[in-house]
Amino acid sequence: MKLVQIQDTRPPAGHFSPVVVSEAGIVYVSGQVPVDYRTNKIVTGDLETQFKQVLKNLKAALNSAGADIEDILKVTILVADGNDWYQINQLYKKFMGHHKPARTIIPVLPLHNGYKVEVEAIAELKTEKKEK
Repeated sequence: MKLVQIQDTRPPAGHFSPVVVSEAGIVYVSGQVPVDYRTNKIVTGDLETQFKQVLKNLKAALNSAGADIEDILKVTILVADGNDWYQINQLYKKFMGHHKPARTIIPVLPLHNGYKVEVEAIAELKTEKKEK
């Protein structure tokens, strides 16, 4: 197992690894929240603003492990308001494009620090990336 720090970020304050890659090339991305990694500040604002930051963080986490969006197998989205399902789906669809991994959206209250959304993912490194 390989523990991966997201590029250009500080280690997390909690007792976890941001990204873990198994020997089989499965990439587990811990929950990504609306924090700007460059400034280490919470991104406030509406759901769209926060979700776009979360998706940007997800991409950075995947890239740090040698994976990308197309490598995602499963996404779990935690949302603070179940009524935001439609908006989440539209933003997610735009971000993913034609790629359609398995996905779960779970309404939960409250999310830490008043976040409106959090996303975790499981991806798989392509064979040529596993061998490097």
